[in-house]
Amino acid sequence: MDLDESVGRVRGRVDDLPGPLERLSERETERKRYIARATTAVLKYLTSKFSRNGFEWLLPVAFSKSTDPLWPDPGASVEKRIEVEIYDETVRATLSMIIHKMVACSLAYPKLFLLSPNIRIEKGERASSGVHTYEFTQFDFEVRDASSEDIRSLVEGVLIGLLGTLKRNLKQELTFLGRYGDLQVPKAPFRIHDKEELVDEYGETWETRLLSESRDPVWVANIPREFYDYEDFENGKWDNYDLFLPDFGEVLSGARREWSYTKMIRKMERDGVDPSKYELLLRLAREGRLKPSAGAGIGLERLIGWIVGARHIAEVQPFPKIPGTVYDL
Repeated sequence: MDLDESVGRVRGRVDDLPGPLERLSERETERKRYIARATTAVLKYLTSKFSRNGFEWLLPVAFSKSTDPLWPDPGASVEKRIEVEIYDETVRATLSMIIHKMVACSLAYPKLFLLSPNIRIEKGERASSGVHTYEFTQFDFEVRDASSEDIRSLVEGVLIGLLGTLKRNLKQELTFLGRYGDLQVPKAPFRIHDKEELVDEYGETWETRLLSESRDPVWVANIPREFYDYEDFENGKWDNYDLFLPDFGEVLSGARREWSYTKMIRKMERDGVDPSKYELLLRLAREGRLKPSAGAGIGLERLIGWIVGARHIAEVQPFPKIPGTVYDL
């Protein structure tokens, strides 16, 4: 999802970019520590919540022969994809672990979550958007035989519970960060918007209008995207969903997944995606071993950045990874 214009207009472009840890003032270092306390609380809540609800916690993957194509998503602005040779095989840095989630959920782990690394070398002009970094972490999860409604309901309950817990247990930290009064616990269910309807009503600047008018988290569904999101060929609708936070922007992307070999091949041919990079996934689908599932990925830096009121989500990172800038660490 392209957030440059929408978030830039609502939050303002960030000209004073977060510096490396060793250059921070005493006040900035103190702020960094308070953000770290909030980060710890968020991670503790999410991992505990999902573990208690029967999810298996898997370990992440940094390099793989298959990873997210990030195409034909028009919001993807990766200017370089990292490829290296390992044992005479070409592997790629993880753009996201959606392919891994689909395979793992189908074969061994019906309910799973993980902290997934994402390496996306964004164009340098995205440095000041406030919501882009070239290395970030997603809280990824997937559920076999789940519907989109199941996942949205799960996310709503988790977000409401998380914010309530933070308001109770982190009053000092949120007050220091200037967020205790502004951070409100929403009520479920969140409103759902269809992207086509938003475009018809607001035009191509629909994200700006949506963010400026929403006081609570909202869903946006039916977004044309990569081949692994479920698409109904009869009505042209996509069974997927993004979560937008007020005065911030998109923090989660998810979908019901494709599992039909025929449909995936047809979509790859239409969208110009190379099937040879997804041989295992396609073979499992052809053999009937790829199962229906649904899931999502939460951008942790974005979620925590919104919670703490970060001027740039790289503030959440101990070692900032800002597009166009490479620090020593």
